[in-house]
Amino acid sequence: MSTLSTHVLDAVRGAPATGVTVTLYQRERQLDSGETGADGRIRALGEALEPGTYRLVFDTGAYFARQGVETFYPEVSIAFVVADDRRYHVPLLLSPFAFSTYRGN
Repeated sequence: MSTLSTHVLDAVRGAPATGVTVTLYQRERQLDSGETGADGRIRALGEALEPGTYRLVFDTGAYFARQGVETFYPEVSIAFVVADDRRYHVPLLLSPFAFSTYRGN
């Protein structure tokens, strides 16, 4: 079974994004939800993941609102495929008007 973690970095502040709510879905079914800690990480989302397509939704609007910062993206949704038995890590590099991601390890 595969495992999943995430890490959110605030590119403007050059620091971890603390307190970002992240929700894991498979199709329309919510599997798990968590909030990034002081290091910007959620070490485990969902239990053992079967092969399939999943989606992480990051509540970026609430994160920036707490800082009094306007943002163009109220949420970031990242779909990805779990294909084999391994550890999956989905980092998010975030700013109010841009974001990027990649498959980490």
